[in-house]
Amino acid sequence: MDLRLPRPRGPLRGRLPARTTARARGRWAAAAAAVALLAGAGTWTAVAGDGAPAVHRADQVMAMDGGVRLDTSYFTAGPSSQRRPAVLLAHGFGGSKADVRGEAEKLARDGYAVLTWSARGFGESTGRIGLNDPKGEVADVSRLIDWLARRPEVRLDGSGDPRVGVTGASYGGAVSLLAAANDRRVDAIAPSITYWNLADALFPNGVFKKIWTGLFINSGGGCDRFRPELCAMYNRVAEAGKPDAAATKLLEQRSPSAVGDRIKVPTLIVQGQSDSLFPLGQADAMAKAIKANGAPVDVDWISGGHDGGDKETDRVTSRVGAWFDRYLKDDKGADTGPAFRVTRTGGIDSTDGAAQLRGASADTYPGLASVRHAITLTGGEQSFENPAGASPPAISALPGLGGSGGLTQFSSLGVGVSLDFPGQYARFESAPFRDDLRITGSPTVTVHVRSSTDDAVLFGKVYDVAPGGGGQVLPSQLVTPVRVEGAKTGKDVNLTLPAVDHKVQQGHRLRLVLASTDLGFASPAAPATYTVSLKGDLRVPTAPGVTTAAAPLPAWVWGLPLAGALTALALLVTGRRRTSAPAPDPASAEVPLRITGLSKRYARSADRYAVRELSFRVERGQVLGLLGPNGAGKTTTLRMLMGLIKPDDGEIRVFGHAIRPGAPVLSRVGAFVEGAGFLPHLSGRENLELYWRATGRPPEDAHLEEALEIAGLGDALARAVRTYSQGMRQRLAIAQAMLGLPDLLILDEPTNGLDPPQIREMREVMIRYAAAGRTVIVSSHLLAEVEQSCTHLVVMDRGRLVQAGPVSEIIGSGDTLLVGTVSPVDEPVVEKVGALPGVSSAVATDDGLLVRLDADGSAQRLVVELVRLEVPVASVGPHRRLEDAFLTLIGGSA
Repeated sequence: MDLRLPRPRGPLRGRLPARTTARARGRWAAAAAAVALLAGAGTWTAVAGDGAPAVHRADQVMAMDGGVRLDTSYFTAGPSSQRRPAVLLAHGFGGSKADVRGEAEKLARDGYAVLTWSARGFGESTGRIGLNDPKGEVADVSRLIDWLARRPEVRLDGSGDPRVGVTGASYGGAVSLLAAANDRRVDAIAPSITYWNLADALFPNGVFKKIWTGLFINSGGGCDRFRPELCAMYNRVAEAGKPDAAATKLLEQRSPSAVGDRIKVPTLIVQGQSDSLFPLGQADAMAKAIKANGAPVDVDWISGGHDGGDKETDRVTSRVGAWFDRYLKDDKGADTGPAFRVTRTGGIDSTDGAAQLRGASADTYPGLASVRHAITLTGGEQSFENPAGASPPAISALPGLGGSGGLTQFSSLGVGVSLDFPGQYARFESAPFRDDLRITGSPTVTVHVRSSTDDAVLFGKVYDVAPGGGGQVLPSQLVTPVRVEGAKTGKDVNLTLPAVDHKVQQGHRLRLVLASTDLGFASPAAPATYTVSLKGDLRVPTAPGVTTAAAPLPAWVWGLPLAGALTALALLVTGRRRTSAPAPDPASAEVPLRITGLSKRYARSADRYAVRELSFRVERGQVLGLLGPNGAGKTTTLRMLMGLIKPDDGEIRVFGHAIRPGAPVLSRVGAFVEGAGFLPHLSGRENLELYWRATGRPPEDAHLEEALEIAGLGDALARAVRTYSQGMRQRLAIAQAMLGLPDLLILDEPTNGLDPPQIREMREVMIRYAAAGRTVIVSSHLLAEVEQSCTHLVVMDRGRLVQAGPVSEIIGSGDTLLVGTVSPVDEPVVEKVGALPGVSSAVATDDGLLVRLDADGSAQRLVVELVRLEVPVASVGPHRRLEDAFLTLIGGSA
């Protein structure tokens, strides 16, 4: 698992007044021989920019203490005679110097000498990972500064003392802090989304953050890639499920907090709100400590973090650049920004559906506890269980999924995706708020905890609860774990809840939840009963001095008439996604689906169509089979129906509403198309519950038990999905599509992976589902099943409609008839029937005659002739399977 976060892109600039130290001069002399040993191994490369100076890169391997060799790259641009400040650019955990090459080249073009390197144990560098060991990775930074001091193009503050700044994200951010504490030649730093106390980050309040810690070990290449003491520590803590004093001490010794009193250089702290690994509390402790040393400190809370979200790359790049402009290049006119800035989500962009980000700022950093408001919560003493094995666990964040966006993007947009299991938590609620409330910082509360065991672990979180069963949202998906020792006799616990920046709207309530489990952490395996009660109000920080900037209007708005400007402003304020969707059609309000003139061209083609001029209609109570050979356009049609892609022509209306991406009427549509993505470590039931929570709809609307009955998985619902067979996953996916009992259900190959009895069950499910007044559209290649399940058919070929109608009509349009007779027909009579005008052939069967008509024949004339021949006719009907009809309609092209 890659724990890296992209470094801000773009030029980084800056200055600080000169300083020299005797220590620096001594280190420079001591290191010269070791560095020079391999200095000639570099290869210079010129990289030309658009009108920018060429960048020269030198790759070198430098010798460090203990026989370790670091793979480095050195970037410069412009004349070598020009002295310039230097920047050390560090990479994130699990990465290498290659990750920051683009940033280094931009820095060089902007007038810096830039040195990047792969840290010990990463990339092409040797050595074992020490987690920024002062005698390992931190000492390496000082050696690199020694090398910079010898470069003729680097500006010096004195002999052996280069003008140098250090920046990096995550692992690289921590090394910038440690370098500033351990080497007085560092002049300015800009750490990003990093830690102040690694022990507190991985063992918060004595609770083991098991998933993130495991990801650290795995992304480092496994335990044996770390220094032995770190590997032994991890194995010990992972086995015990909780940290010991030695483990805590080991990580604290490698943390910037251990040397925080020595960090006295200008520091720009960029921390992520979407970060369950290094939450805002880490940055808060960092800012307070460095500020106490008398150094300039600015704090910036960005939208993204290790759990995903927007990294605000361009804006952060600009701000870090201004910071280095001021403190490395002595540019006193550089705008370094406010002392505190926080990014807030201001609705949805009406053009692309993306979250709108707005900045709020203050002239001073407010910390996490400014201007607290007391919120009264209701709820008496409550008892709940810690289940055996701490399973199933509640879900807040999903560590390690940040690269795909993570869950925090949902919470910032008001969608709840967390999950607590009944009987495993207590909850306390406020009254609905009469006015909006902005929380900026860490809420606090005191609770009394009693446990049936001496050791209790609780997870505190504050939900934003919408009125009228509109669901609950966990801001930034963050929880506070706490280990309560000596809880058997009862104990008061002061909880500092996660630091967030979150707006609670008028009419909403706050809900304090204390849970016994959480997916990201280790809980006691022994079953226990916890009893908790409140000892006071929930105290919420509001930071009233932080004001939000007005949303900027596009330049063209100023040229519009006043009415147009007001309309644009209203769109920005409401954040609604507005399109030119046609008005609903009242005449079609009860029609589940009507497709008219639908066309979709292939990409980059003006005359090749995936779907062309398709029109049909589906009514309530129908089970419609969508048939066609490969390439007929079935999947494209379904994707347009679900709003995943837009048609080029025509329209789709569901219950009278035109379909567009994100159309509200799609909430009445359930779909199973191209498989469903389940979390493999969760059970089937947990996956369905989590999916429904993500919709933000009330739990009672899910009709979960009905869906589970449809799935027919029995005891397997409690097992992890990773243990399921393909057929079991298929049934679970169909149950997921049926959650909420949608009025229109779309199933694409629903019987894949099912055995014959399960196929029969699925057939019955579809028939019953439609019989209740709902509609089912099923695409399948099993024509025999379609024939038995569906009431109506739509047959497509090469993107066009071939035929639509009831199954009986389509099958009955063939040229072969089955004549049922009261008694068997003699062979001479069969021969006479075969010789009749309009009859191509006649064959005796156990039930009568199988008669094939020619082009001139008709069923009516045949019946007249059979009566004349005194054939004892009991019935006459078509004799053709759906397969025969299908192949006839498409000309055998399947």
